[in-house]
Amino acid sequence: MPKLKTKNLIKKRVKITGKKKILIRAGGQNHFNARESSKVTKNKRRDKKISSANVKAVKKLLPYL
Repeated sequence: MPKLKTKNLIKKRVKITGKKKILIRAGGQNHFNARESSKVTKNKRRDKKISSANVKAVKKLLPYL
């Protein structure tokens, strides 16, 4: 059976920290952030945990998991 290729799109956007934990950066950070409240801006800086519904799809795209 041939080797499965990793999807580079997912590899660049996702960080795997454990068996079940997959982190991704928050979206909407490019511009128009001055009008956001400081609470929203602070939350955008943090990494978000991917929902359990999407974990299966991400693992399918990353064969080394």
